[in-house]
Amino acid sequence: MISVLFVCLGNICRSPMDEAVVKDLVAKAGLSAQFHIDSVGTSDYHIGQPPHWGTQRILSTYGVPWEGAARQLTRAELSHTDYIIAMDRSNLADIQELGRGLSPEGRAFLLLDFAKGAKLRDVPDPYYNDNFEEVYHLVLDGCRGLLAHIRREKGL
Repeated sequence: MISVLFVCLGNICRSPMDEAVVKDLVAKAGLSAQFHIDSVGTSDYHIGQPPHWGTQRILSTYGVPWEGAARQLTRAELSHTDYIIAMDRSNLADIQELGRGLSPEGRAFLLLDFAKGAKLRDVPDPYYNDNFEEVYHLVLDGCRGLLAHIRREKGL
């Protein structure tokens, strides 16, 4: 089982969008049985809340099913997750701080490192600017690239 964990600040906008998009891509590729995909936040601001209405709306617009409620990243998850995918450099720094001694560096990446031709390194947080459309397209590009990377690495 290949485990992928998406991480943003509150786990209501970007990381649940990533989770839903990758689950959809994996299902369409017939690989769902080989993956465990989840999302978390580095903060406890929104624990138990569903994805932001903007995330729900954009996923519905593009026919991507979603589920779940916000939760916070735990140190234990960092020790057993194959791919830890951060939305921005601040999230990545939080992952590295929480994971001190667990060596998450070889498994922790920025999502846009996998996007073809991305000019940005950080996925902007739409919580502050309501730009869910732009974020969706960045997420889709990054998730497609991530899945292609995993498939090459794992021979799928």
